[in-house]
Amino acid sequence: MTESTTGPALVVGLGNPGPEYERTRHNVGFLVADVLAQRVGGRFAVHKKSGADLLQARLDGRQVLIAKPRTFMNLSGRPVAALAKFFSVPPTEVIVVHDELDLPFGEIRLKRGGGEGGHNGLRSISSAMTTKDYLRTRIGIGRPPGRQDPADYVLKPFAAPERKEVPVIVEQAADAVELLLRVGLETAQNQVH
Repeated sequence: MTESTTGPALVVGLGNPGPEYERTRHNVGFLVADVLAQRVGGRFAVHKKSGADLLQARLDGRQVLIAKPRTFMNLSGRPVAALAKFFSVPPTEVIVVHDELDLPFGEIRLKRGGGEGGHNGLRSISSAMTTKDYLRTRIGIGRPPGRQDPADYVLKPFAAPERKEVPVIVEQAADAVELLLRVGLETAQNQVH
């Protein structure tokens, strides 16, 4: 994403639908999408052709589609691929915002492509889009304590000390997404990392 990019960008916050998942580690992508929606003063509406909640907005003069798939995390690929196809967004202009076990709690990293690291949402998106060459805003949630199963850990609410920090981390992640849209990956990485 560079200054010369004129087409729309698709920002996808990953999470699970339903109130029981709202405050879990796996839903941090949804939280970032909500912050971005607040910043542009928009509201999500159901995009029937994709099965996602969608908000169309302008950030720094560029059309940006902010989405939250209405499917469970491990089925995120179908709605993301459908949105990208419907709005003619190439994979290189898709930013997926997600929780990351392999980063310490609160750390934010930007990258393009790479593996899924056991993240079923990313695996589903890579499969449905038939490429891993999309951008990622990774939000560290840390590793589970002791021998806790990572699948259980990501579906648990943040611990009490973490909960106080989550709003700040989500704002920082939203800042990182906006920076990525504005200046491109390499420059954004230099500022965020």
